[in-house]
Amino acid sequence: MTVTPPAHSSGGTALVLGDSISAAYGMDLERGWVALLQGHLNSSAPGWTVVNASISGDTTGGGLQRLPALLERHTPDIVIIELGGNDGLRGFPIMTVRENLTKMIEIATAKDSNVLLLSMEIPPNFGRRYATLFRDSYSEVAQTTGTAVAPFILDGIALNADLMQPDGIHPTEDAQPRLLANILPHLTPLLRDHGVQP
Repeated sequence: MTVTPPAHSSGGTALVLGDSISAAYGMDLERGWVALLQGHLNSSAPGWTVVNASISGDTTGGGLQRLPALLERHTPDIVIIELGGNDGLRGFPIMTVRENLTKMIEIATAKDSNVLLLSMEIPPNFGRRYATLFRDSYSEVAQTTGTAVAPFILDGIALNADLMQPDGIHPTEDAQPRLLANILPHLTPLLRDHGVQP
């Protein structure tokens, strides 16, 4: 008879650095996808803690300024970066977005944190070319830095009016499990690198 060993983990910390998408805008914080991730890890990776350092309205520049202190305080094993949407909605220069994302990844990896970059897309308010360059920034930064990247995290959500709040930007509470489902396949390999066997 084959006995499957139970899930085990020596404990660790995942830091989520994001904007309103991760700060559970429009709902109680414990209903957001980050809190759902903590619940998932409670069973699959006992001892792991998820720190939600997300702020509604934050940009890649803001994240870059905040990250060093967060790394010093929490010494995370994994850093999940969910930033850029506000940059794109405000028409920030594409190169600035890419440089900020790259610097955040470099700062985190220099502290021995694994990084997962969450891709974002924006509507073509500033033209289709800008929207395309913005979308492609995530895969290009990930390729340049050798970082794990998840596709558009609102895939299957953004175009479904039932899963979006009236502003058309923020997902509803019902959408949060789908957000987590979009992210988990790309986070799981990083967790396995730290001894988590979900």
